Amino acid sequence: MVQKEGRLVETIFHNEENGYRVCIMECEDEVLTLVGTLPGLNTGDRIRVTGKMKVHKRYGEQLQADTYEPLLPTSMDGIIEYLGSGLLPGVGEKMARRLTDAFSTDVFEVLEHAPERLQEVKGIGKRTWPKIAQAFKEQNALRSFIVWMGQKGIDARLSLKLYQAFGETAKDLLLENPYQLLEVLPEIGFHRMDTLARNLGMKPEDPRRVESGLMALLQGSQQEGHTCLPQEDLLEKGCDTLQVGESALLEAFQSLALDMQLQLTQLEDGTTMVYAMNAYNAETQVAKTLTAMACSEPLAQPQNLLQRLEALQREQNLTLAQAQVEGVQAAFAHRLLVITGGPGTGKTTLINTLIGVLEQEGLSYLLGAPTGRAAKRMTETSRREAKTLHRMLEVAYSEDEKKHFFNRDEDNPVEVDFVIVDEVSMVDIFMMHHLLQAIGPGTALVMTGDADQLPSVGPGSVLKDMAQSGLVPVIRLTEIFRQAQESHIVVNAHRINAGDEPLLNTKDKDFFFMAEQYPDNALNTLKALILERLPQFKGFDPHKDIQVLTPTKKGITGTRQLNTYLQGVMNPSDDDKAEHPYGDQTIREGDRVMQIRNNYSLEWRRATPSGIGEEDQGRGVFNGDLGRVEAISKQQETLTVLFDDDRLVDYHFAILDELEPAYAITVHKSQGSEFPVVIIPLFTAPWVLMTRNLLYTAITRARVLVVLIGNRAVLHKMIQNNRIQFRHSGLCRRLKQVAEFHATPNEDTK
Repeated sequence: MVQKEGRLVETIFHNEENGYRVCIMECEDEVLTLVGTLPGLNTGDRIRVTGKMKVHKRYGEQLQADTYEPLLPTSMDGIIEYLGSGLLPGVGEKMARRLTDAFSTDVFEVLEHAPERLQEVKGIGKRTWPKIAQAFKEQNALRSFIVWMGQKGIDARLSLKLYQAFGETAKDLLLENPYQLLEVLPEIGFHRMDTLARNLGMKPEDPRRVESGLMALLQGSQQEGHTCLPQEDLLEKGCDTLQVGESALLEAFQSLALDMQLQLTQLEDGTTMVYAMNAYNAETQVAKTLTAMACSEPLAQPQNLLQRLEALQREQNLTLAQAQVEGVQAAFAHRLLVITGGPGTGKTTLINTLIGVLEQEGLSYLLGAPTGRAAKRMTETSRREAKTLHRMLEVAYSEDEKKHFFNRDEDNPVEVDFVIVDEVSMVDIFMMHHLLQAIGPGTALVMTGDADQLPSVGPGSVLKDMAQSGLVPVIRLTEIFRQAQESHIVVNAHRINAGDEPLLNTKDKDFFFMAEQYPDNALNTLKALILERLPQFKGFDPHKDIQVLTPTKKGITGTRQLNTYLQGVMNPSDDDKAEHPYGDQTIREGDRVMQIRNNYSLEWRRATPSGIGEEDQGRGVFNGDLGRVEAISKQQETLTVLFDDDRLVDYHFAILDELEPAYAITVHKSQGSEFPVVIIPLFTAPWVLMTRNLLYTAITRARVLVVLIGNRAVLHKMIQNNRIQFRHSGLCRRLKQVAEFHATPNEDTK
């Protein structure tokens, strides 16, 4: 670490949203390029900076600022330059000299404590002095807040975020209760806020800290897939994480329950489950609605349905399996139906046949899927428009309340006879809650998915819970169709799912294993595959057709290092490509990227207007959406991404943390997507990740070709590792209780 003191003489780049700045700093004996989050500064300011000297491959040596302290100038020349820099409205060099002539070096004292005295200076009247005083006050308040926060060990980026959200009240709110600010800025996270709170003197067992910590643990468990946690587990985790006694946690449980922030539910065996209230309400409403739908009267069944199905098969030259016929019948026999099966078992054919019957009957329907890529694939296979669930439910964003909502709900349900949703394994408890809210009493719901794939990224195991409940009617497709049997992707997916070794490297097939003992060597193999062998093999486009899927983020073959390597291989730096440094990486035109969190306020527009049936513009970009960087504008500080060859979205540089490189993505992030070619590196990683159903999910993402690169022993161990990560959820239990007491409980139709 080095410390430098000097004056900012030039700003090369400045992002007002996040305070990031590239500037020239003139010190006593040298001139430096200074980079970092440096809000509240202006050309001419004196600052003291602590940071590290680094060498940028393009821009040379730079001082990367970690902390800084603004220093008001003390010399007369410095004060004149500072005041005349444009910081204050109506004050240029000439007015700055008048101010120093009038007040000498006491000018800052006057500006801060007696600004009405500015009227003593010629050219400053009763209308202008308040504007000058207010501008100085705002600048000084921000600078003072950043300095104060720096003394508490908090970096300037977080300080700016807090000040932008709460203004001059930020310090008072922090002193009152730092954790309350997480309600407005949850992205800060409990641990960073806890560091600040402890630096402000908050005691470990302060009830405000313990309650906030418990809620953070519950929210964190949702990110791990749980809708609730056993109280004993949460107590143990809370004691360990917060370093407090059990009594403090029990008091926090009681206080939060009385305040309706969490729900305690006791099971028959005496176990107490703890829910954050949002998850409890969602799970409760999902259970109630599914029960009501499962127990309600279905729509009228078409006459001569079996004869119609026979006619459809003749017209379309296809043969339905018995389970598929039963699936179409079940769609009319129940208001609620789940269809599940692995690849090649005919889910798509069943749904397309059902659509054909609906159209013959003149019945209305909507097709939907959780993600843009899944909806696009459903559109391609059905040749009918499929929407994302967000679009189907008409997601909107309130600028006033800064939050999203759905226009379709119980008061304004979708007005169709059938809603058909694909890839339901990806639907978490919150999205299912919103979907069921929008299903009116005259609408039937048909859901398809593969229950053996990884569960949703969000909390809950909705598809698996419904399928195992005994209450929701289920059609299970198990027969692999003859055409699908020709594909080793399909055959090996089922073999692996059954715990058997896959068939490898059969001539003229679509599933290959390339043995490689060491991950370092695998990088060269990966490069050759993407740039040479696969394009030469069947003309695959490296940028459009080939996707690397990996089980982990860390390590040589984890997403972080792979993306850096693959960017250099597939999209190297070029004078013709604009690029922008962000954090420890550089993003450039042509890069493949992924949105990593839901952003309901981002606006999109069609790359090519679609005409009838689809909006040409809207709001909302969602976790898992894949795209390509089309353009970077340094002048406008924006980056434009084309998602799914369809929607253009402009990102301000301030929110680039919502994007990640996507040359390699985790298997979890690939759910709902399908790629022509999938390459999967298999090397030693934490065995909690290296599971059979993760490998199964990765393989089923490929449409044309799968290539595994790695250690055969790792492949074998993954197939044997049938560990399925348990998720705490009450949905299946609730539905089973209804099924047990129902007079004629529904059983699986197949």
